[in-house]
Amino acid sequence: MKIKAAVLRESGRSHPFTESRPLVIEEVELDPPGRGEVLVQIKAAGLCHSDLVAINGERPKPVPMVIGHEASGVVAEVGPGVDDFEVGDHIVPAYVASCGRCDMCREGRPALCEPATKANAAGTMMDGTTRLHKNGERILHHSGVAAFAEYAVISQNALVKIAKDIPFDQAALFGCAVVTGVGSVVNTAHVSPGQSIAIVGLGGVGLSALLAAVASGAGRIIALDINDDKLQLARQLGAHDAFNAGANNCIEDLRSKTSGGVDIAVETAGVPQALDLAYKITRRGGTTVVAGMPGPDASITLSHLSLAGEERSLKGSYMGSCVPSRDIPRYMGLFQDGKLPIDRLTSHQITLDDLNAGFDRMAEGSVVRQVMVL
Repeated sequence: MKIKAAVLRESGRSHPFTESRPLVIEEVELDPPGRGEVLVQIKAAGLCHSDLVAINGERPKPVPMVIGHEASGVVAEVGPGVDDFEVGDHIVPAYVASCGRCDMCREGRPALCEPATKANAAGTMMDGTTRLHKNGERILHHSGVAAFAEYAVISQNALVKIAKDIPFDQAALFGCAVVTGVGSVVNTAHVSPGQSIAIVGLGGVGLSALLAAVASGAGRIIALDINDDKLQLARQLGAHDAFNAGANNCIEDLRSKTSGGVDIAVETAGVPQALDLAYKITRRGGTTVVAGMPGPDASITLSHLSLAGEERSLKGSYMGSCVPSRDIPRYMGLFQDGKLPIDRLTSHQITLDDLNAGFDRMAEGSVVRQVMVL
């Protein structure tokens, strides 16, 4: 079938993207779903920092590729061997289609699925092939989803069925921002009631983490960002304190107000300066969680002595250490009960044609979450 899709043909074009136009809306061919695959009509897709770093070349992907990995939609067709989904189901895809058989999957860590990781790096489906092409040219799939399109073929192992009364624009956020942010607090940090926690970086992932801290009964919740509007929103969502991370005395002020730092600091910004800040505001014996995803060359220098002598913990969190089939329904239940107000995180709704402008706003740091609606 012929569909419209946003195709990235060259990474690293200059900002503003409204002028360099790295994403081009093209008519491409989408093959029918193969064995174990599902054709999904995309209804909404969120714009994520992981999309931006693929576009700007910070974390380049093979091209040409249809970008987008945070989505919601409706099952339009099922391929052979698909028993758990039927036409008309509402779904959210996870951006790692776990195989269920590798060592990581057997250990209950499907976000680290080895075959899916290799497929995502290559831009292919799990079997190493693609379903997108144009005039004989193979077009790749971003994270097995390729969401910035009218339709997508996705592995059934990536899909989670959701309730039909959840609006698509809100449901889409659960595919990345929510599982990553909420999971970093609940699954990776294992926050306990009364513990102090700081969230460094207040995009969709960071504010989802903040909402999780509130829902989990964390004690003192502190928000940090360089954007004052985001700090104000964080206060409205439940942060007890908010600090501008760009202020010269930010670290000293926070430490003085928390008796030496917080029990848990979660970094979600995906830049080395944010991780350095998160580590420095974590107290002795505390845990620093790294959920941001920068380019492969990003690094920071940590004190070997403080890690050992202060019994610090530094933990990575990919996809919120989630089991999507377990966690997405749980988080959606909290949302439906009013305990996880994800609907307050959307800054803009845009169309497929507005994606370049949307990523300009993201690069400027002026938005929380933008959602493309079809």
